[in-house]
Amino acid sequence: MTTAVSFQNICRYFGPVRAVDDVTLDIAEGEFFAMLGPSGSGKTTCLRLIAGFEQPTSGHMEIFGVTSEGVPPYQRNVNTVFQDYALFPHMTVLDNVAYGLMVKGVDKATRQRKAQETLTLVALGSFGSRRPSQLSGGQRQRVALARALVNEPKVLLLDEPLGALDLKLREQMQVELKALQRNLGITFVFVTHDQGEALSMADRVAIFNEGKIVQVGSPEDIYERPKTKFVADFVGSSNVLSPAFSKSAGGPESWASLRPEKISIMQGKEKAPTWHQSANATITAAHYQGSVTRLNARISSGETINVTVPSSQGKFAEGEKIILHWPKEAVHIMAGEA
Repeated sequence: MTTAVSFQNICRYFGPVRAVDDVTLDIAEGEFFAMLGPSGSGKTTCLRLIAGFEQPTSGHMEIFGVTSEGVPPYQRNVNTVFQDYALFPHMTVLDNVAYGLMVKGVDKATRQRKAQETLTLVALGSFGSRRPSQLSGGQRQRVALARALVNEPKVLLLDEPLGALDLKLREQMQVELKALQRNLGITFVFVTHDQGEALSMADRVAIFNEGKIVQVGSPEDIYERPKTKFVADFVGSSNVLSPAFSKSAGGPESWASLRPEKISIMQGKEKAPTWHQSANATITAAHYQGSVTRLNARISSGETINVTVPSSQGKFAEGEKIILHWPKEAVHIMAGEA
């Protein structure tokens, strides 16, 4: 498989700050790749390195096998979609989309035809004569996407492009972006701090922390098999079990992860299956959230376990005694605490 973007021991320092610290990474052609991490973790700097807005302090970088160090942005076959859209307010939607082609010297008839085709691709074919101020946030996002796609980049960089949208529209755009990427077949590199976006859209996800990549894998790998306490805590909600608890539950004396939705509550005279582990607990808090109820429960060892159960299972009250149980295989042993 062809490699679209390759980082080999890439570092980018800003004075004493190691924004990107010895990152090695390969992104495949046609892959929807997400960079996920908290603010300041290095993911956006990596995107800017691919775009050419930043140059590495050390290391080697290639885009489709071509060395990228020192190559300016306009000589790279990549385009970037930003969170703030960066549309020209005085231009029509069609002229905004055609702008990059005009800079390249493409004749007016050709650039307007290609701009119109690209607007149709993002479901805005009839909006070419409008100004950006006459569009909704989701429509402006589609215009920004069309403006990047009209140049036919081999790699499309998306820097938190859905961050300014409300929840319902953001979820709709996630579906549309994924479908568009599949239709076009080009490489998407998507930066976000929203774990739901990364897990729902990406083929693979890189988790960043303090300038380093701490885990790369499929969304399922990242969620179900976190390598460290940081990944388990950051991606979704997880119970990070201490080595002492893991040992008392019959496992190795190591840090482990147990997702709240994997835990069940015994009701009535119900008995846990023999392949399950169980623990007596007292509810310390109950939070009704519509289809599910989230519980905080303190077990006899003093540790607090988070549990997610269907709200249809009944109402739960603070101070109530319950018995928790979960499949033994739901406990994932991690490499370390960091």
